Amino acid sequence: MNNFKQPALKQLTDQQVRFAPPARRAEQLVRAERLLAEIDPSKRYPYPFVCWRITEFRPEAHADLLIPGDELAHDLLLFMQGLSGKTLPPMPTEEIPEPILTLEEISKQFNVSTKTIRRWRRFGLVGQPIVRNGKRQVGFLQSVVDRFLKSYPDRVRRGSRFSQMTECERDDILRRARRLSRVLGGTLTEVSRRIARRLNRSVETVRYTIKNHDRRHPEMALFPNLTGPLDAATKQTIYSSYRRGINVDTLAKRFQRTRTSMYRVINEVRAQRLLEQPLDYIPNDSFDDASRDAEFSAPMPEEEAYEAKRRSMHAPKDVPPELASCYEYPLLSKEQEQHLFRKMNYLKHKAAKLRDRLRKEGGEANEVDPTRVRNQTLKDIEDLQKESNSVKELLINANMRLVVSIAKKHSAQSDNFFELVSDGNMSLIRAVEKFDFGRGFKFSTYASWAIMKNFARSIPDEKNRRERFVTGHEELFEVSPDTRSDEFEILATQERATHSVNRLLEYLDPREREIIRLRAGLDGDPKTLEEIGQRQGITKERVRQLNARAMKKLRSIVEEQELEMP
Repeated sequence: MNNFKQPALKQLTDQQVRFAPPARRAEQLVRAERLLAEIDPSKRYPYPFVCWRITEFRPEAHADLLIPGDELAHDLLLFMQGLSGKTLPPMPTEEIPEPILTLEEISKQFNVSTKTIRRWRRFGLVGQPIVRNGKRQVGFLQSVVDRFLKSYPDRVRRGSRFSQMTECERDDILRRARRLSRVLGGTLTEVSRRIARRLNRSVETVRYTIKNHDRRHPEMALFPNLTGPLDAATKQTIYSSYRRGINVDTLAKRFQRTRTSMYRVINEVRAQRLLEQPLDYIPNDSFDDASRDAEFSAPMPEEEAYEAKRRSMHAPKDVPPELASCYEYPLLSKEQEQHLFRKMNYLKHKAAKLRDRLRKEGGEANEVDPTRVRNQTLKDIEDLQKESNSVKELLINANMRLVVSIAKKHSAQSDNFFELVSDGNMSLIRAVEKFDFGRGFKFSTYASWAIMKNFARSIPDEKNRRERFVTGHEELFEVSPDTRSDEFEILATQERATHSVNRLLEYLDPREREIIRLRAGLDGDPKTLEEIGQRQGITKERVRQLNARAMKKLRSIVEEQELEMP
């Protein structure tokens, strides 16, 4: 019932909807409802007669048009729906010439819900605003209700079946829903569809029965997690599972949520982790000039020549294998260094500006605003960080030989040359992160100073520790008391400790107590989280959470009761 069968009635509807005042449309709606109740599908009706019955005006156009009764009934319903779709002034029930029923009265008469009646309005049960006892309501002419009942008896009978459901049928639906939710782990909608197909009921009927049960008995709810926010631990579990390759559909079924809510949680945790990651960079006034974005993000000068030279490089024959990787990258020119340092810090600057969009106004420094989390924003931040790290790796690899050169000069002061190189590499990484390219100096000057300063501090400390170990003149050995004891005292101490621990574990739940005993190895060898999870039938992450909760509970008990623990 979407298109008019008679163009003349469509034209009449458009004219009245667009130009007739609200009070006039309300009167026409009543007259159209009366005419609809009088139509005989086997007869034909002249268009001027139909127009006069609705508008009290006889048109000259379409004077010879005869409309079949079934087509007229069809188009009159569309006419009334068009008028009722516009804002109409409510009419007092005293001014309506025939009985009129409210939404609640029809619901009681047919033993159906008001929601069902709203659905019936799409099939021709047209209502209009009325005023009864000073209250504005939706009313339905008795003739319209009778005609709808005559035209759609099966629909009315089907709608009333819900209220006629027996207690046994409700119990059967709840029993099936309980089994399906445990076995399949599906959502409320999926479970309702399965039960509706099996019992020949409407999906909405089954869904309403389950939701009504959960609302009345929250302690026995079949789907208790369908509403309310997820806690932080659950969100972390969802994100970790997604990172391990579990698809969103499986997660939605497991946590009884929609796919959209799963993506929202994943992006929220993803944004939280991005905010918690350090993103330090050397700022520069030129970074705020948006017109220079292409210049700062461009490849470094003479990149093709540099890559060609890199492919042709080989380590000298006398170089140890551990240092061969230091000779895979050629040195950078001053212009190339300046460009790469500026690009690395500029990319971090852009990523930091995007991260600020995710922060919650007025909240903690690393608190995410869920309304601002967008997948594209997260992807842009991650791409900027990835590109920035690639530039950083190139700068580090191109200066690795500088570390080897300085380490050789200090090798006489250290017994392990490769440990010295490793320590120098850490200094090089920090120097790359802290170098201010805006001052115009060459990076090798700054890096050499940082590496030598680190060697000047670390080599004497290492040498001092080595001498203490060789000579035994460690201050700790000189001041340590004699803690030797006899075997009986050790056994007594262990027995007291075991008794105290067992007494403390009595405060825990049986499952928490078993996890603590297995994890600590109180009954044998300590077990891993995965081994405990297999024994308990839960995930490794859940074991970790329970273990942490139990330890926190034990610490609280010790503090509150001031117990003495070994």
